[in-house]
Amino acid sequence: MSFDAAIIGSGPNGLAAAIRLAQAGWSVVVYEARETVGGGARTAELTLPGFRHDICSAIHPMGIGSPYLATLPLADHGLQWVQPGAPLAHPFDDGPAAILHRELELTGTTLGQDGASWATLMGPFAARWEDLARDGMGPLGLPKSPFLMARFGLSAMRSATDLARARFDGPRAKALFGGLAAHSVLPLDQVPSAAIGLMLGVAAHAVGWPMPRGGSQSLSEAMASLLVELGGTIRTGVRIGELGAIETGGPVLFDTSTHALSTIAGDALPPGFHKKLGAYRYGPGVFKVDWALSGPIPWADPAVAQAGTVHLGGSLDELAASERAAFDGEHSDRPYVLLAQQSLFDDSRAPAGKHTGWAYCHVPHGSTVDRTAIIEAQVERFAPGFGDLIEARHTMNTADFFAHNENYVGGDINGGVPDLAQLFTRPTARFVPHSTPNKRLWLCSAATPPGGGVHGMGGFHAAEALLRSHGDIR
Repeated sequence: MSFDAAIIGSGPNGLAAAIRLAQAGWSVVVYEARETVGGGARTAELTLPGFRHDICSAIHPMGIGSPYLATLPLADHGLQWVQPGAPLAHPFDDGPAAILHRELELTGTTLGQDGASWATLMGPFAARWEDLARDGMGPLGLPKSPFLMARFGLSAMRSATDLARARFDGPRAKALFGGLAAHSVLPLDQVPSAAIGLMLGVAAHAVGWPMPRGGSQSLSEAMASLLVELGGTIRTGVRIGELGAIETGGPVLFDTSTHALSTIAGDALPPGFHKKLGAYRYGPGVFKVDWALSGPIPWADPAVAQAGTVHLGGSLDELAASERAAFDGEHSDRPYVLLAQQSLFDDSRAPAGKHTGWAYCHVPHGSTVDRTAIIEAQVERFAPGFGDLIEARHTMNTADFFAHNENYVGGDINGGVPDLAQLFTRPTARFVPHSTPNKRLWLCSAATPPGGGVHGMGGFHAAEALLRSHGDIR
């Protein structure tokens, strides 16, 4: 056959796996069913000409902070990180917004009596981000910094509501942390929702929450360019339906859902493992709106315009109710909304004088209920007059997300529920979680540790495990 190994899927994990194998001297081919690489990191003109919208992922703290991606010369292949004035803003119905700045002290000035407590929680980990990311963004194992990880675990292995109420006195810091933790798409009263919130907060202080100039597609294209430079081959517009169509007799890495792995592998995997893959649980989905705007979003608190990302949802209790509803199969009338305003900081995203808006809320798994009006009401709540700026909009429900990317089963953009049962043993309980009973077949998607996010670490760890076990294949 033509190649030493093949990768199915060209998301950040698939590309990271391919690059790592190519660095080791392997000949690799990447198959992508769509016409462009990227998986969840793609950009397109979804509304009007000249308005560039990120189809799924938009802001990438784990991309710039990824232990593997940080080692790659992606700047030489066109990637430019754009840092907004502040990573995150969380507005309230009354009073000024809480602003998560890169600087701990500056963040504290927006949190009232909880400024010192915030710095005490985040500061020690931010100072050792590289060690934390290395041990925290991989499969379960012996950490290289055991005391750091033990300290992190004491806070992280709790529910977000428990940690927020234990560490903070005022509503502002509680809500700010709750919004961070809600990225987990877990109920905020469930362990380990605090872990995701803590990791994202620490990343904001350590590396920021940047965006790729030109859109998330720029990151994907930079990785693809590097892979080709290393001798890799990428075949777009090629859908793999069975193993016999793959141009290798060697290992195959799946940057896919567990369902796709099971379907494509067929009889190459034993029935018992198919059953385990079928039992893997996917969580709530998302409903997303992109806007072409005639001007910047008119926030009631102008300080919110400093931030690339905005969390809308008010108090910790309101956030918790919203996230619990989605997890329980219900729709909230006041959902937690994640919003990005990239064009304020990247003028390549919209025509001169115009702007883009990007936002989504969590919805029940597989929901096709239109949430456009609900999301826009949440924006209008904190930015009166927002609706008057809308020139065009584009919406995606969970079915649309799955049609765009089959890894998003039921609209779950995290690749599976990250609760304790699946956080370290995704997709099944194996000593090497990326492996399967067939030594030729490997999983490298967000359905493996460390889970969802644009960081490439699932692909990197799968490739590393493959190299250890198949070092003599070539």
